[in-house]
Amino acid sequence: MEIEQLDEIIESLLFVSGDGIGISDIVDLLELQNSEVKQSINRLKKKYSGKCGIHLMSYNGKVQFGSNPAYADTIACVLNPIKEKELSNATLETVAIIAYKQPVTRLEIEQIRGVNCDYAIQVLLKHNLIEVVGRKDVVGKPLLFGTTDAFLKRFQIESIEQLPDYEQLLASIKVLEEGNKAQPEEVSLYNEFELPEEEMPEFLEAETDLQKIG
Repeated sequence: MEIEQLDEIIESLLFVSGDGIGISDIVDLLELQNSEVKQSINRLKKKYSGKCGIHLMSYNGKVQFGSNPAYADTIACVLNPIKEKELSNATLETVAIIAYKQPVTRLEIEQIRGVNCDYAIQVLLKHNLIEVVGRKDVVGKPLLFGTTDAFLKRFQIESIEQLPDYEQLLASIKVLEEGNKAQPEEVSLYNEFELPEEEMPEFLEAETDLQKIG
């Protein structure tokens, strides 16, 4: 198969599918060499990059077309006339901890953050950024949480291995916790579900542009 033809076929597959397609599936179904398909994908990544409205994303061994994050605000205005509540900084910190420590229980997350995380976990489950991956073999059999392919797509990383150093994340959270302790606690029946404005970890700053595309 000619190089140009292969690129056009894979381009068509990704367009029609809409969802992520496994690179191994493309290799098997088209009866091609893995290197041929990967070279084609790299060429398409160069084609769909930069200022192009469509970008080619790769994550967890899959490839998929997505919108250019630079145009997230405009796309959100057109496609989301009723704008969903954006993910709070506290929720972003929760998903960051899950990404690094997975599989992890709710209690383990709360021990790191120092606050109740029930609400944040429910929001992340709703947005399909995390999922239940099992139960921990201890008393009570608590649920274990892990990230999903949707998490990788949203933060535009190919795998969890691409996350930055975990110690940097812990240092950021420690600063946040010290800031929270310095503030007087409000008496409210809903305190455990409040989402304070907090500084997010550096690797999640790009979420500001990405989170509006649901």
